[in-house]
Amino acid sequence: PLFLFHFFLPGKAKGSSPGVFHGTTMSWTWFPGYVPSGAVAYWNSYASRTEYPCKVSGCAAGFYSPNRGSYCYYPYGNKERSTTQFWILVNGQDFESLIWKGGSWGRVPSNSINTCTDVKLYVGKNRYGLGKVDSKNQAFFLGYNGKEYWYKRYDVLTIKKDYHSQSISNVRYRLNQGSYSESDMRLAFSKLTNKDCRAVKKTTTLSGTVTSEHTWDVGMSISQDMSFSMTAGIPGVLGGSWSISLGKTFTWNKGYKYSQSTTFSETLEVEVPANHICELVVTGTKIRGQVPFTATATRYYRNGSSRSATIQGVSHNMVGVRRESQVERCVPIPNAHPCNT
Repeated sequence: PLFLFHFFLPGKAKGSSPGVFHGTTMSWTWFPGYVPSGAVAYWNSYASRTEYPCKVSGCAAGFYSPNRGSYCYYPYGNKERSTTQFWILVNGQDFESLIWKGGSWGRVPSNSINTCTDVKLYVGKNRYGLGKVDSKNQAFFLGYNGKEYWYKRYDVLTIKKDYHSQSISNVRYRLNQGSYSESDMRLAFSKLTNKDCRAVKKTTTLSGTVTSEHTWDVGMSISQDMSFSMTAGIPGVLGGSWSISLGKTFTWNKGYKYSQSTTFSETLEVEVPANHICELVVTGTKIRGQVPFTATATRYYRNGSSRSATIQGVSHNMVGVRRESQVERCVPIPNAHPCNT
């Protein structure tokens, strides 16, 4: 059998740079009126409260704190401002490893979290709380008690990306929740022509390939630039019913699609009537199944640590099944020369 593994991920918009969130589960999520699952939290010991990084339409960064109402407080134009219309920073499935790193005079480390694509405003903090690092103005800006303050030394929130591999394991399918369908297909075809005035036995060889394909949509972003492995059983059809094979492990540098191909070749002898054409076919069935599953995604970092998250997804399967070889029909040759009787 032939094996191929490919993983599909959405592409970035044409003309835009990938950005620091590319290949991660990080996002700026519109504030829903409460702290969403995975929201990045920071304990401000100076103010004795939990703060969450937020951003506003002008790309300025600030903080949201539930005990100060549903507002994003941010520094801008020498003032501390607030708005109820904002985005909050979310680490989906709490999968990414985030680290505060020091900076100064507008400089930021690699993989720093900015507020808008191609905009050099970053999520920062100092001992007084969360604010924005403005690389253009070479400082960290903080809003406090209605005023804006600036500092030349600060910390910047970064995404730890020094992982060497990724894996998906503990895959559990929910066959009883899947959706299934079947359709007929033609795997091979041949024509035998007899222009003689008597029946003739002829032979032909029908050859083809039966293919099954499987893809997994894991419902979260996994870097396409790092090697990863997946350990999972393969959904298939056995005795007319869907089942899961024993677990297999696949390792690829990019994406995955698992394919199995089996070739066949069959020689048939057919008696073709005088002045007739006989069509021979090998038929099959294309069986499709969309099967939901849960799994564990893990990242392995170069310092020996790892980070895991439970994910949900859908397995898309197309199973090809060979049925039978048969003479489909024999028809007279159009405008054939008549036979002498």
